[in-house]
Amino acid sequence: MNVLVTGAAGFIGMHVAQRLLERGDNVVGIDNINDYYDPKLKHDRLSLIQNHPHFEFHKVDLADTSAISDIFSAHKFNLVINLAAQAGVRYSMENPRAYIDSNIVGFLNILEGCRNTGVEHLVYASSSSVYGANETLPFSVSDSVDHPLSMYAATKKSNELMAHTYSALYGIPTTGLRFFTVYGPWGRPDMALFKFAKAILNDEEIEVFNYGNHRRDFTYIDDICEGIIRVSDNIAAPDPEWSGANPDPGSSKFPWRVYNIGNSSPVMLMDYIKAIEKALGKSASMKMLPLQPGDVPDTHADVGALIKQTGFKPETTVETGIAKFIDWFVDYYNYKL
Repeated sequence: MNVLVTGAAGFIGMHVAQRLLERGDNVVGIDNINDYYDPKLKHDRLSLIQNHPHFEFHKVDLADTSAISDIFSAHKFNLVINLAAQAGVRYSMENPRAYIDSNIVGFLNILEGCRNTGVEHLVYASSSSVYGANETLPFSVSDSVDHPLSMYAATKKSNELMAHTYSALYGIPTTGLRFFTVYGPWGRPDMALFKFAKAILNDEEIEVFNYGNHRRDFTYIDDICEGIIRVSDNIAAPDPEWSGANPDPGSSKFPWRVYNIGNSSPVMLMDYIKAIEKALGKSASMKMLPLQPGDVPDTHADVGALIKQTGFKPETTVETGIAKFIDWFVDYYNYKL
């Protein structure tokens, strides 16, 4: 297939592009390589795939309407996997406009590209953050997600609504994926695992929010990629049992679906830290802090819909995943354990 992967220099995007190339697809990757975190890491990710004969890269911003339109016009994409976004819950309180530009304007450009060129399936990153103030666990795609707690979450919920509109108006099959705390090699420096490993190795304090009482459904990158690939191959279709009299928020009478991709096995933050300490062979010095604005205390994915449609359930344990991350981290940054 001919596939567009946005955010191809990103953590998830690079891994997905790599998987698609390995199975023989032609991949066009785009990324603006912004400085939200160290661009060198993004360039180094790209170096793993940029010389592949079936990979083509464009440094483009999703909000650049004409550039995105030109890329769609120049290629006949069967599949679009939209993983580009301004990420980060806390940063969305500092710079909310960045989220509108990338996550709303940029996503509209992707939808328009799909509409105008007959793309067969659009798969896009949503987030577990859309569950917001929900307290019933595990989080199900059949739950209402009308109470976001951050601008980041609001833009991801908006993406789901925008996609539904295009599925309804133009018949474009769209599938949104709510990722649950993704971690692993080549991860993002703004994520807890990256920050914790760096601080512990540098004999610095780590900031432990909510006094360590968080529970997170940590999901290893390989499981996320497998879920994305399987969902991409399972083109969204109308749900024949959907009823406007009793609407299910997770499906539609149009070709639109959303799925959770999570390990479905929440881990206490303190246990997560213990696994990092074990992998590093070194104890952490901790600064205990209250819950931060925009954060939710617990996440837990109900992946029943994903299993039903694709037969896949993420299962990599935190101990296994953290050990693999630490192996990469100490090698990439030349630490000595």
